[in-house]
Amino acid sequence: MKISIFGLGYVGAVSLACLARDGHEVIGVDIEQAKLDLISSGKTPVVEEGMVDLMANVAKSGLVKVTTSVRDAVLGSEVSLICVGTPSAANGSQDQSAVLRLAEDIGAVLKDKAEPHVFVFRSTLVPGTVESVLRPIIERVSGKKDGEHFHLCFQPEFLREGTSIRDYDKPPFTIVGANHEYGIEKMRSLFGHLPCAFHTTSVRAAEMVKLCCNNFHAMKITFANETARLCASLGVDSFEVMDLITKDTQLNISKAYLKPGYAFGGSCLPKDLRATVYLAKQRDVELPMMAGILQSNREHIDLAIDEVLATGKRRIGMIGLSFKTGTDDLRESPLVTLAEHLIGKGMALQVYDPNVHLSRLLGANKRFIEQHVPHIGELMNDDLDAVMAESDVLVVGILDQGLAEQIAAKARAGQVLIDLAAMPNASQLKCEYHGLCW
Repeated sequence: MKISIFGLGYVGAVSLACLARDGHEVIGVDIEQAKLDLISSGKTPVVEEGMVDLMANVAKSGLVKVTTSVRDAVLGSEVSLICVGTPSAANGSQDQSAVLRLAEDIGAVLKDKAEPHVFVFRSTLVPGTVESVLRPIIERVSGKKDGEHFHLCFQPEFLREGTSIRDYDKPPFTIVGANHEYGIEKMRSLFGHLPCAFHTTSVRAAEMVKLCCNNFHAMKITFANETARLCASLGVDSFEVMDLITKDTQLNISKAYLKPGYAFGGSCLPKDLRATVYLAKQRDVELPMMAGILQSNREHIDLAIDEVLATGKRRIGMIGLSFKTGTDDLRESPLVTLAEHLIGKGMALQVYDPNVHLSRLLGANKRFIEQHVPHIGELMNDDLDAVMAESDVLVVGILDQGLAEQIAAKARAGQVLIDLAAMPNASQLKCEYHGLCW
């Protein structure tokens, strides 16, 4: 395939070398002549393991050209990988000046190109940039339409400096965000041979995945370092602790908990977070990320409260009260907090939870509900049909397959359903549906 690559930093230079190594004809484009001169002479413009030999080999192959001309690159290729930088601006926003200029330039060249061209953005871009910012520029300047005369894709890259060649050859996955099959198939031709899953998604989701991955990695590093600071103050070996943490592939290093939903609660997570932060304060150790978790969790509860109040309706039916489906544990349940606020706002509230029988509550569980919602017994109703029939707003906080089917069968037009549990059958509902943040 004939490929042009715009931006010859780490991602662009490594991509150029690897694609040429794999037999593709590659045109490298950059505004810095020094980078182009290095590549032309078989030298690497970036310090990276394996790049010295690789660049020397591909330069000899005759498959690599370099230029400062956007026109020559677009007209001389069928696919363009765009890897220009998007650094932080002074206010923290993304400086997109380079990619915006490039959009103008490639739009101007497209006027004179008859064949369809695929533009694959690999620069990290905030979600919505490709479709809402770059596409209108290219279409306006070229007079052509995305999906007809050219195709826009977003393909996040996962190349780590220092191991980028290995990461190119063995990525965790390949993700292509595109609106048209033509661009997807071109990307499959380029990267489908790699030993990983090939996923297709929307352009915006692909843009978000890149940000999310980097943020998740930053969070993991910070978690390990905050844990290490606390361990040091306690005389505990932090390497041993984190090594043991990672040996749990059922809950810790797994898909567990990584799904949008309602706030966390229960008898463990909130109290242990508070204990950890208090312990750190006693030893003058700052743990800002861990200290912020409970506040972030509270923001999620407040979002649910606001969603219910925004309906303007007063007859509310809550399905679920315990902190998790399949339990009667009400301790620090975010659903109890929600009920508490709705009562305080004067809502006519009814609550159905098949697992909660107040007469059976014991110990700390009983004390918690007596302290926070002492009159909850008057609001509990063990008849789901009655709760749904008498409510204008349904708040679904717990869910299993049987309950989901009952709700879908009995929710009626005119009702509003606020989903805190990610109903798998939401499309079957006859009522107005609002996911908490989906």
